[in-house]
Amino acid sequence: MRKKTLTLLSNGTLYRKENTLFFENAKGKKILPIEGIYDIFVYGNVTISSQALNYISQKGIVIHFFNHYGYYEGSFYPREKLFSGELIIRQVEHYLDFEKRLFISKKLVEGSIKNLEKNLKKFGIKVDFNNFSEELLKATKIENIMQIEAKYRKAYYSSWDTTLPSDFKIVTRSRRPPKNKINALISFLNSRLYATIISEIYNTQLNPSISYLHSPQTKRFSLALDLSEVFKPVFVDRLVNRLIKQNIIKKEHFRKDLNSIILNEEGKKLVIFHFNKNMESTIFHKNLKKSVSKKRLIRLECYKLIKHLVGIEIYSPFVAWF
Repeated sequence: MRKKTLTLLSNGTLYRKENTLFFENAKGKKILPIEGIYDIFVYGNVTISSQALNYISQKGIVIHFFNHYGYYEGSFYPREKLFSGELIIRQVEHYLDFEKRLFISKKLVEGSIKNLEKNLKKFGIKVDFNNFSEELLKATKIENIMQIEAKYRKAYYSSWDTTLPSDFKIVTRSRRPPKNKINALISFLNSRLYATIISEIYNTQLNPSISYLHSPQTKRFSLALDLSEVFKPVFVDRLVNRLIKQNIIKKEHFRKDLNSIILNEEGKKLVIFHFNKNMESTIFHKNLKKSVSKKRLIRLECYKLIKHLVGIEIYSPFVAWF
């Protein structure tokens, strides 16, 4: 059975009876075949029984929790089944050795900026980001690298904005809280992608808290933030662009909440449906010579990083060819 992501948008109870997982809400009771679940995304107010949590943990299923805005709050991360002490040593070594950390950070931003440039060309905008390579080469601090990425992302948003309809202008990037509809959409999808990357990291031997571009901190999986920089242009921005320009997402899918704009329940369902559909779609991988799901590209990026850390192959960031 092919495993898929389970998303719980409504309030309810997740519990185990014998060896069966159930979700019960106001509409009734539903059996959830656990062998078909890859990970779980919880957006509603869901009570999870200890028996269900234990069962889910045994199966190595990560659960991600989001608040009512749709922002990531945290994850239930089962005991790691692919633990590698040797790889953790290599991860830490590449963080503590500043030159090694600097190299990985530059590569991540290189991938991010190249994907931003690819997007603008897909959106019909003539752009030249050639100078970024020289700027990255000269960067001697992590802060410099992040400033370079921020500079090009700002230019990217300004260019992208010229192609967007008046109701969905970015104007300026605002996060928590988002000040307009497109910022709400981008933030919602960034959270979804971040959690998706956490699930992929869990299914490798990488430790999610040891990162390079973003400083490792308690209470967050900073390696997922690192990898998200490479994938946000492809898996978030392209989807946002399509949802808006094909009139799939509309003004009525948003609502005001105090001093912010957020997706309403119908909007969340719609966006999640299209995100999942996109991630499950397949493309032909030119190096592997076979079709893979777009979500699989994240796992493959993790494997590339592992090969770099253990000295098998120099890391080269993902740049979309599609």
